[in-house]
Amino acid sequence: MRFQTLPQWLKWQESLHFTEVDPGLERVGLVWQQLGGTSRLPCTVVTIAGTNGKGSSVAMLESIFRMAGYRTGTYTSPHLLQYNERICIEGKACNDKIICEAFDRIDKTRGDISLTYFEFATLAAADIFSRNNIDIAILEVGMGGRLDAVNLFDTDIALITPISLDHTAWLGTNREAIGVEKAGVIRQGKPVVCSEKTPPQSVINYSVSLQSPTYLAGVEFNISINKDHWNWSNSHIQWNNLPFPALMGIYQLQNAAAVLQVISLLNDQGYAISEKAIRDGLATVQLAGRFQQIQGDITTILDVTHNQQGAENLAKLLVEIPCHGQTFAVLSMLKDKDVAAVVSVLKPVIDIWYIAGLEGNRGMTSDTLAAQLINIIDEDRIRPFPTVIEAYDQACIGAKKGDRVLVFGSFHTVEAVLNARL
Repeated sequence: MRFQTLPQWLKWQESLHFTEVDPGLERVGLVWQQLGGTSRLPCTVVTIAGTNGKGSSVAMLESIFRMAGYRTGTYTSPHLLQYNERICIEGKACNDKIICEAFDRIDKTRGDISLTYFEFATLAAADIFSRNNIDIAILEVGMGGRLDAVNLFDTDIALITPISLDHTAWLGTNREAIGVEKAGVIRQGKPVVCSEKTPPQSVINYSVSLQSPTYLAGVEFNISINKDHWNWSNSHIQWNNLPFPALMGIYQLQNAAAVLQVISLLNDQGYAISEKAIRDGLATVQLAGRFQQIQGDITTILDVTHNQQGAENLAKLLVEIPCHGQTFAVLSMLKDKDVAAVVSVLKPVIDIWYIAGLEGNRGMTSDTLAAQLINIIDEDRIRPFPTVIEAYDQACIGAKKGDRVLVFGSFHTVEAVLNARL
């Protein structure tokens, strides 16, 4: 084995390929073929693409499947605290030994073919799932879909969550162009479920070209909401008085509605996922970093939101759950994110902005971030700090009982606070 520990493998993978992102399936597909794999994994596959709501959709599906007694595998990215979170079996992260053994098999097979960090992870997940008698694998696309390594594997059902502008340098500068990339995960004749009533037309056009049955929110499946519960229905099933998902935010019902359409389709295909499993799965689902609240005299809220659509959901949630005092933001972002779009949406619901830099080539410095905020926020409301922890510490010092501190802008922002303080 080239390395004995997971950190050693990961450090090596970070610099193995000439670029961090290299879309395309040729290299990774060749290695998978040499490993003896095909485009069909030995289990049912649900592939989730989109901009926002992917992680929540994975979590809800996995929770429901597990409550129904199925052996699940999930592949997600990025991680919050540990790399192992990316590859889970039955809701539990795979241990270092299992992942290192998968890396070793990939490394010994690839020859002189170079792989990115993400490609190594994707192959490892597929290899591990293939060896562990998984019933259903839920694969989250990392970026885009058409050229993402996850798209190496044929899906049985594609779930496309709400699409907005993100990764525009790679995917395109409008929803229609981005929709082309997301739709790439759809397969000939296989169902596609859209969390939106009006996804980009490019998604619809592609599904039609493949003769893939398409299910749109508000068209093929619908929800209604009452005070304490919600109802879901499609052309042949109605589930009433369902519990709200345990994930915060009314917008999570948009994700949950699409998830239930996936469940309905699987039941049509011979699965036995009961209404009780649905109820229990929704009521107990957990996902770190999505309006995750740490209660105390000063409440800390952790949210990985980093684009406009996510910011709009976050702003609504802050209004829905008001605090008696002020709301302080701890914000840091990656260089390729649209700072103005995110900050403009949240400006009305945040009192003071503690701005921080992020380490690494992709991280934005606090000075650069603050310079962009000055065009939107009054300068006397901005407090720049070199690191996330310094910003968070000062926000907590400045806050009083009844105030809250919102940490957001990137997975890396939330990770820094979780690692150091909570």
